[in-house]
Amino acid sequence: MGGEGRMKIPDLSMLMLILAVITVTTAVFGIISNRRNTRRMLTTMNEMLNMAVRGNFSDKVFDESLLSAVETKLAHFLSASAISAKNVSDEKEKIKELISDISHQTKTPLANILLYSQLLSEQKLPEESDTCVRALSQQAEKLHFLIGSLVKTSRLETGILALHPGQNKIRSILDEVESQIRPLSAAKDIELFITSASETAYFDSKWTTEAIYNIVDNAVKYTQKGGKISITVIPYEIFLRIDITDTGIGIPEEEQSKIFQRFYRSPAVGDTEGIGIGLYLSRQIINGESGYIKVVSGREKGTTFSVFLLRKP
Repeated sequence: MGGEGRMKIPDLSMLMLILAVITVTTAVFGIISNRRNTRRMLTTMNEMLNMAVRGNFSDKVFDESLLSAVETKLAHFLSASAISAKNVSDEKEKIKELISDISHQTKTPLANILLYSQLLSEQKLPEESDTCVRALSQQAEKLHFLIGSLVKTSRLETGILALHPGQNKIRSILDEVESQIRPLSAAKDIELFITSASETAYFDSKWTTEAIYNIVDNAVKYTQKGGKISITVIPYEIFLRIDITDTGIGIPEEEQSKIFQRFYRSPAVGDTEGIGIGLYLSRQIINGESGYIKVVSGREKGTTFSVFLLRKP
């Protein structure tokens, strides 16, 4: 009896050791299997995301019976995203066609109105008729400018009209702006000073010229007869700064955050011609080139618009 008892203790220890080894082995295999499954799932999800980024995602590529619930939900989400992206692309194409139609359909009638009003103005008309013809011509010009500005703005906002910045001389912008603005400033006896500049910067020449012109045109509009406007260039290491400074009526501090909004016009300038889209368009253009515009002004203290353009890409 005593010998049998002594034999049972080693047998029990051996059994516990075997159970421990089996448990550890099972746990190790479980960890390895879990890691493999996790790695497989992450690899599959990574491939899904890569396909979504490339724009050719399709959940039919995957066997959903082998995927986890997370993979399935991700596949459904990416499918919905792909459909949404296609819908957005289709809508943008429709907007592009609409803008093109508006531009095309209005161009000829407006050109005819302007032509006929000019022909009428060259005729000998009664005073009352002559006044009406001048008013007609002015309103037609205003409508032509409004439609043109709206088309440009819509193209920029929808990405239809892309900016193509490159390394250009800032002098080319200043010369073009001067040639356009000089007759307007001379008509108001405004002294116009433009600094000489040989620096280059990173910008789209055509659209940046329009952005700068819009700002200078505003300066001419809101500067009294006999005033002064200066355009100076200040180079920095990263940016090139263009300051447009006038001695005009100035912008109250509470309105400075609003002047770049589309169609915003200060109550103080209601009797001056304008539609409130020039500064908005300027900001869209400059922001699209990774630049920015800053304004410093005060009521009856003149205004300085500072345009910052990147020196290099």
